Amino acid sequence: MDANLLDKTFYRIGEVSRLLQVEPYVIRFWEKEFRHIKPERTSSGHRLYRKKDVEALILIKNLLHEQRFTIRGAKKHLAKGKEEKIKPFDRLVEIKETLVEIQNLISR
Repeated sequence: MDANLLDKTFYRIGEVSRLLQVEPYVIRFWEKEFRHIKPERTSSGHRLYRKKDVEALILIKNLLHEQRFTIRGAKKHLAKGKEEKIKPFDRLVEIKETLVEIQNLISR
């Protein structure tokens, strides 16, 4: 994962797709299904996702792919968990730092 990717203000759908390792059409589908994701649009109609949108997408992917929630179940989980702020981006940074440490150990 590119370190600069975590520090950007806006992310294009291709960047988000690579980060989440899902196809862009999946992101567009989730955007329609989950109200949490509201990307900005450029004058030419391109989607620009904010950091909070990417965090929501990471959480949605986790719920659907790792925890095996249904779409309906994920929506309910997100609705009841509003007060509980999970920061998936913080977890990604932590994972990246660990991977860099492992890489440094291996390359010695």
